[in-house]
Amino acid sequence: MAMDAKEIELRGKAIGKAIQENEPSASVIKLLNDLKTGVHATEDVLRSTKIGVTINRLRTHKDPAVSKLATELVSKWRDEVKKGGSKKGTPARVVAAANGSASPAPASSAAASPAPSQSKQKHTVDPAKRNHKTDKINYEVTGDEARDKVIRLMYDGLAHMSTELPETILPIAKQIEAAAYKNAGGVNEAYKIKMPSLYQNLKAKSNPALRKRVLSGDITPAKFVVMTHDEMKSDERRREDEQLEKENLNQAMVAQVEKSISKEFQCGKCKQKMVSYSQAQTRSADEPMTTFCECMNCGNRWKFS
Repeated sequence: MAMDAKEIELRGKAIGKAIQENEPSASVIKLLNDLKTGVHATEDVLRSTKIGVTINRLRTHKDPAVSKLATELVSKWRDEVKKGGSKKGTPARVVAAANGSASPAPASSAAASPAPSQSKQKHTVDPAKRNHKTDKINYEVTGDEARDKVIRLMYDGLAHMSTELPETILPIAKQIEAAAYKNAGGVNEAYKIKMPSLYQNLKAKSNPALRKRVLSGDITPAKFVVMTHDEMKSDERRREDEQLEKENLNQAMVAQVEKSISKEFQCGKCKQKMVSYSQAQTRSADEPMTTFCECMNCGNRWKFS
């Protein structure tokens, strides 16, 4: 049964109180599930109750279950508002309503106060060339230059080949940086190594599905920053790896040795010395063995004899 605006507002206040008083996650999840079944999202409902603001904040909650459910709710409401077909619901207004952000200027005032060109970037910029400069986004938000540069890096990775609006991409870039900062315990060596690796994976031509899953909320920022390179691989890439390994075994004249990790090899792509390697005799017996290498940081692969 659909809730009215008053009921939705009360649920939002209850969630805020539960978070403030550090109640068990089960209590928050119960309230979120009530909203999932009881809210028929419209732009007016989300704005009048401010429920979008409350739920959007939970997308970076320390409990992955809460974060995941909140992200699903925001995505669900965004879709419902879009399907509502409101004549005044321009794409920018729809995204803002679902995310709980401030409303863009109404259409009636567009002539006097035109909307920033930033919201039109996806229509005018080649997706392959999109970045923080083309989209004119303000990424300097933390007061820490190193962290702000990471937000910029994450934005560039998410915007690459995307048609999403900057208003959608920037909050996710901020959430990824915040989750990584929290997970690493500050701007330390682990943080500095992890962020370029995440960027490389977001831009990987072989795995466009990863970027889409992060933007859609299917992969939450909290989950994304702790995923291994193997976990980020697409199903197609896994099949290719399995096929390559099978071919190497078939070609080998002697048994292939177990993979080892060495710091003697350096990745030519990310310059890290975290390389997994194995060797096989792929040619005649009097020829050197072939060494197969894979960077455990960015996934780059190469071989040499």
